[in-house]
Amino acid sequence: MASPAAAAPAPPNPNPVPDDPPLPPSQEEEDEETPDADTSSPPPPPPAPTTSIEPTPSGDEESESDDSSSVSSAASSVPAASGGAAERPFPAAKDLLHISFNQDYGCFAAGTKSGFRIYNCDPFREIFRRDLAAEGDGSGGGGIGVVEMLFRCNILALVGGGDNPHYPPNKVMIWDDHQSRCIGELSFRSPVRGVRLRRDRIIVVLENKIFVYNFADLKLVHQIETAPNPKGLCAVSQQPGSIVLVCPGVQKGQVRVEHYGARKTKFINAHTSRVACFALSQDGRLIATASTKGTLVRIYNAAEGNLLQEVRRGADRAEIYSLAFSNNLQYLAVSSDKGTIHVFNLKINVGSTANDKPMPAPDPEVPHISPPLSFIKGVLPKYFHSEWSVAQFRLHEGEQYIVAFGHEKNTVAVVGMDGSFYRCQFDPVNGGEMLQLECYNFLKPSDQQ
Repeated sequence: MASPAAAAPAPPNPNPVPDDPPLPPSQEEEDEETPDADTSSPPPPPPAPTTSIEPTPSGDEESESDDSSSVSSAASSVPAASGGAAERPFPAAKDLLHISFNQDYGCFAAGTKSGFRIYNCDPFREIFRRDLAAEGDGSGGGGIGVVEMLFRCNILALVGGGDNPHYPPNKVMIWDDHQSRCIGELSFRSPVRGVRLRRDRIIVVLENKIFVYNFADLKLVHQIETAPNPKGLCAVSQQPGSIVLVCPGVQKGQVRVEHYGARKTKFINAHTSRVACFALSQDGRLIATASTKGTLVRIYNAAEGNLLQEVRRGADRAEIYSLAFSNNLQYLAVSSDKGTIHVFNLKINVGSTANDKPMPAPDPEVPHISPPLSFIKGVLPKYFHSEWSVAQFRLHEGEQYIVAFGHEKNTVAVVGMDGSFYRCQFDPVNGGEMLQLECYNFLKPSDQQ
């Protein structure tokens, strides 16, 4: 199940969830597929995460090098790359393998063909980087295909990727940046598609299955069968207390919601097409879903599966890359291959989502038209009656961008697989085009920005 790296056992995570006992995996699921196990000895728990990655105050940004690390590392730490002549050239966008925000959207991580980097969003700066040697041949490669942060603490989850992966793509490596090395690993029989972290759980996503582990001792507590999931879709709530996990169901267009505190599983038939993207609010109350068609986004009550609101990204098909709720649950942001970031108003009473009445199922063919206009029923396209975005930010069509809400009010952060970072602001009253506040190529050294 879990094979520890050569490290002394460390104290367990100090933040377990007291009211959420783990669910034992069923024997049938265990027999069908289980991770490769090292039965010689139980794995040591990972060290307790400690908050160590701090944002740079705006007034201090000029006085610190963007190449320095703000992580308190041991003496054996790999030094952050310096600006000297011997430094490896910064990677081009084609070397970028992965981008993702951390749980509170304050940072983002980038996996490259040579290692990984961590950035602060506001103010924008590189916090630290780790350039990893290629495994075995010393050629200077070392691709990282997944980097999952745990808020701003010293623990990250890494998965090898690219043509020359630093770690096998079927392993999740638990990296402790205080020690600048891996202190544990989880091995599987097939490639890992995604990883999600909470302070008390590690969730590993494979093509057709999800494994849920207790963070303190790496004990497997649940397995979930899913439909084919090559994107590694999965989301987990982050607030302390009961855990809510969302993943694809086994049927097309279905999402599965696990309420671990209530020991309840809910299936939501969200779309008639395959689910392409979804997001879960941090408190686990709201789910936003989009299908492979990419025209509509639907917001559901996670507890009961009620459809609360439906918004329209556009009339043409699109691939949805990311969905994100604002912290106050008043807005939803959407990015797609059309190159436009959309922000929608959410018309949901978040104080009583558990009791909200569901919207009637939308008629796929006929728009709602008042009686005086009923003679043209079926003539007007449905999108005339849809809820459209209140604000937009236009980028390059065809590029892959992920979006999140900034910590500053009414701001949005955008990270692209082309190496771009944008921070922009929207007007919640008048809407329209967003105002660009910042733009950086995060793969370039700071002196070349």
